[in-house]
Amino acid sequence: MTTTLIIVDMQNDFLPGGALAVAGGDEIIDEINRLSKGYDLVVATQDWHPRHHGSFASQHEGARLYEMGELAGMPQVMWPDHCIQGTLGAELTRDLAQEQVEAIFRKGMNPDIDSYSAFFDNGHLKATGLEGYLKGRGVTEVYIAGLAADFCVWYTAKDAIALGFDAAIMQDAVKAINPDNFEKIKQEFVEIGGRLL
Repeated sequence: MTTTLIIVDMQNDFLPGGALAVAGGDEIIDEINRLSKGYDLVVATQDWHPRHHGSFASQHEGARLYEMGELAGMPQVMWPDHCIQGTLGAELTRDLAQEQVEAIFRKGMNPDIDSYSAFFDNGHLKATGLEGYLKGRGVTEVYIAGLAADFCVWYTAKDAIALGFDAAIMQDAVKAINPDNFEKIKQEFVEIGGRLL
């Protein structure tokens, strides 16, 4: 059995000082690096937005940061401009040990829809190819680390369960934008068959 770690969005823009910083996001890097050494397969994801992505508040007249709006007919948080293709903010942090990372899956390239999950955009209109990659390697269970616990990690974990993978969130290797929200999500994750390690 191939043990697999999915490292979600450990990019400069999500770390302290970045455009969409997760508080304490840098505190999990050492733990992720330690975990990476113990898995047969390690993959990573990268938010990779075009400059005028529709999830950015700057693209909607009068929109305020972090308020709820709409994109592609779905509720959409109005985010700061972040992880723009080819910028330093979009790069994986240099502190992340990438020797074990076999493949990087990019998401969020379509300006008309956001993409939190490592597997699909938010409307499940387009797959990233990660599911086929993992199943082609005989992977049946995945362990998920990275940022942010209550958005991209959660959507990745939820989709993993729906796709038939046994999925676990590594609690010491994630940080949430809203820790209270993450507490509720953890309960829901266990209810749908996920594990918290």
